[in-house]
Amino acid sequence: MRTMGGEQVEEAVASAVALLRTAAGRDWETARAGGPEWSCRYTAEHIAGVLIAYAGQLAGRATEAWVPFEITLDEGTGTEDVLQVIETSGALLAATVRTTPREVRAFHSYPYRSANREGFAAMGLAEVFLHTHDIAEVLGLTYEPPAEQCADVLARIFPHVQPGTDPWRTLLWATGRGDLPGRARVTEWRWRNNLVIPAERLTLQGVTPAAATDLAAGGDGGFEWVDGGPFQGTRDAAGMLLKAYEGGVHRPEWGVFALVRREDGRAVGGMGFHGPPDEDGRVEIGYDLAEAARGHGYATEALRALSAWALARDEVTSVFATTEPANVASQAVITRAGFTRVAGDEGQLAYELRG
Repeated sequence: MRTMGGEQVEEAVASAVALLRTAAGRDWETARAGGPEWSCRYTAEHIAGVLIAYAGQLAGRATEAWVPFEITLDEGTGTEDVLQVIETSGALLAATVRTTPREVRAFHSYPYRSANREGFAAMGLAEVFLHTHDIAEVLGLTYEPPAEQCADVLARIFPHVQPGTDPWRTLLWATGRGDLPGRARVTEWRWRNNLVIPAERLTLQGVTPAAATDLAAGGDGGFEWVDGGPFQGTRDAAGMLLKAYEGGVHRPEWGVFALVRREDGRAVGGMGFHGPPDEDGRVEIGYDLAEAARGHGYATEALRALSAWALARDEVTSVFATTEPANVASQAVITRAGFTRVAGDEGQLAYELRG
């Protein structure tokens, strides 16, 4: 699949700085951008600061909090120099993203307290795009980043936002910077990195709409799979996730997860919810494994972890799973995970787990 990496960070920074440099001789101190308390100068410094902070999180492998440092510009630093600092911090983030292994996650406070290299790259792009827009709007400059990159940012860290026909306008709307026909104006917003649920030998990694698009089209979704993976059920589930995203009803925490082995970072299967909990607090789980990964207890381990996560939510009272009568292996998985047999639909065996 198309990755979100160092090259995209470099392109975004280079384009933004090239535009802002055309107005470097203007007054950046009194011109307001990013709200009544942010000058254009402060907004530019913020871009540089957040890019270096993201690089620091990944490079330092921070897992519990922000690395306690920030950049301070020398007294007398001019606007051109500030732009050079943005270029430098962007280059550092790009290099860090390139050299960080895919499985590494570092601390970011919202919403699930971590992000991988693609998450930090996407957040870096969002910071550059949005705050360059803020400065450009005040200085009377025309700025519009590439639609493809805006769509990638939305599909990776705004999975809860229904995509629109104009990705840039949708991103501006989603961050309270504009209007979209038929949608209420946004007054509060946050992006969302994917949820990762730990298990003993696996991590259950939330599949973003960007990854789902690739999986549904026959790609790898950005994961390194064991031989024969992903199984068709994972691709079908990715297609359902994509439909929910396009329809504006996708709830990321109730989506699809790739089951990734800790020992080698390879994905062995997929597991996820058929949708958010219903009005009775019932949520259903489905799963599959690549044939090469079967017989090792991975499905049972993942089912226990995902069920426990769901039952810890206030809105969930029970977790269901169904299987065909002939699928004895799946029945064994569900039973080992602690589920109890209940009445099911015709042709299906149903199992329930309550908190």
